[in-house]
Formats: sequence, structure tokens, C-alpha cells
Amino acid sequence: MDHVYDYMLHLLIEYAKLQRFTPTKPPVAVEICPECLACQAEGLEKEFLMESMARSAHDAAPCDFPSTFNTQELTILKQRKANSIKQIQTLEKRAGRA
Repeated sequence: MDHVYDYMLHLLIEYAKLQRFTPTKPPVAVEICPECLACQAEGLEKEFLMESMARSAHDAAPCDFPSTFNTQELTILKQRKANSIKQIQTLEKRAGRA
């Protein structure tokens, strides 16, 4: 669940880069901490608010993609795929005879 919020923040930041307006804080605005919102809630609502609060910022990127395959690994994967297809075709032929 932690990575979902990181990914959502990443998307919002990237989307914000596309915006052309500059947000301004109204002079009468008051900052409210997340704990204040949770204090007013009761029961399950309070439990869910406390559970969904960000505990700390993450240094990692939202998504870590695996490294690309080298030629040997790619060859092995192709062979496995070909062998699997052959096995399935053999089983289908046997099932057709029965």
C-alpha cells in the first residue's frame, strides 16, 4: 500500500508539470495537520484515516523495473516457450485421439 501512494504522488507531480497556472494560497487559509482530521472522526473512519496517513517519505522511485535480459537469458526464455508450446500440442494431439 505504501507504493500506491508514492505512485499517486508521482502521477500528480508529473501532471502538475503540464499545468500552466501557478497556484496561490489564499490569505485567510489555515494549515490543518492530518492528525486533526483524524481526531474528529470516530470508529472505522478514524481507523482508516490513521492507517492511510503517510508515515514517512520514500527515497525510492515509485516503480522499479527489472533489468533487461542479456542474449543468453533471452535464448533460454525462447527455448522454454518453444518447449511449452510443443508439450501443449502433444497433449492436444493425445486428447484428440482419446
